Amino acid sequence: MTLSTHTKVGVAELIADLQSLGLRLEDSDVGVTSRRGGAGPSDHKAVNLGGRTVMIPIATASACNSPFVAGKPDRHGISEIRREGIVVSHIEFPRQPRFYGLKTADGIAYSQIATLHSSDVLATTLLQSCIRYGNRKTACQFCAIGQSLAAGNTILRKTPKQLAEVAKAAVELDGVKHMVMTTGTPNLSDRGAAILCESAQAVKAAVDLPIQGQCEPPDDDIWFERMKACGIDSLGMHLEAVTTAVRARIMPGKAGVSMERYMDAFDAAVAVFGRGQVSTYILAGLGDTPEAILSVSEQLIAKGVYPFVVPFVPINGTPLQNHPAPTPAFMAKILPQLGAMLKQANLLSQNMKAGCAKCAACSALASYEV
Repeated sequence: MTLSTHTKVGVAELIADLQSLGLRLEDSDVGVTSRRGGAGPSDHKAVNLGGRTVMIPIATASACNSPFVAGKPDRHGISEIRREGIVVSHIEFPRQPRFYGLKTADGIAYSQIATLHSSDVLATTLLQSCIRYGNRKTACQFCAIGQSLAAGNTILRKTPKQLAEVAKAAVELDGVKHMVMTTGTPNLSDRGAAILCESAQAVKAAVDLPIQGQCEPPDDDIWFERMKACGIDSLGMHLEAVTTAVRARIMPGKAGVSMERYMDAFDAAVAVFGRGQVSTYILAGLGDTPEAILSVSEQLIAKGVYPFVVPFVPINGTPLQNHPAPTPAFMAKILPQLGAMLKQANLLSQNMKAGCAKCAACSALASYEV
């Protein structure tokens, strides 16, 4: 089946299968350079499939054994995807961004400050450390925030001036459409909101670029108004897991911020940023049942919060490196039903101003909203 004969549902199912099982590449050098470790989608590569750019695991244990293989691109840049020797689709790889070739005046590569996600999203981790990361009794078990720093692929703290310089170049050279600013948690008070404020303010002074800020719920709801005033257009506060037992096991430190606090913070944030401009990441496959994920998602949708459900991808070097990714059958119990719920509520990824749900590349969920 080629792209020209795919149905929308067929494309959605293929994306979901690839994101669960991964993809083997006959030519690993094609497309945008993939990143090992770090925050955000790691061990992935961006591909254009069915009119969408999506992130597909290519360097995980499951990807190494995937039944899907991408052939070398032809002279038009098109690659066949084969499963057991049968061509099931065709893909293209977004080109390496131009801003990756630049450095700051003090010699820091722009790609160490911010990276391209999908085809038109600029992403950065403002602080490449976390108060919980160094202690496995408190660290999120899936987190690899320190790996890219240790490998020299990024720097510890990106300054507002550096971020503004890179963002402006990414817009002018590569047509970047929005920006994601996340951060390791620096403290248990504002939980990163303060550095989000100063960073967003600097970027907005340099270039008109929609920004999503991402942090844990701050201790005081006044930070939502401050972040909005500094230029953050949408907000992500990520649950990752939705049940008490899974949260305590997978992220023992972060679980200290209760579900009740998250739910109260979501209400306060929606009042500031607006319905559909607040989202949360939920990692399917960590132990929560599909029923639990859908139940919490229903509560979030009622609040005007977008539940961005993404298949968990085990990253090498983390305590969960051997934890299995969710099967396509597991994701099929969630995504079609959740997509229908979002469509019925008119809470759609495309209407978000900026952020992971707007990008939608790390999940097939957006394909089920139509």
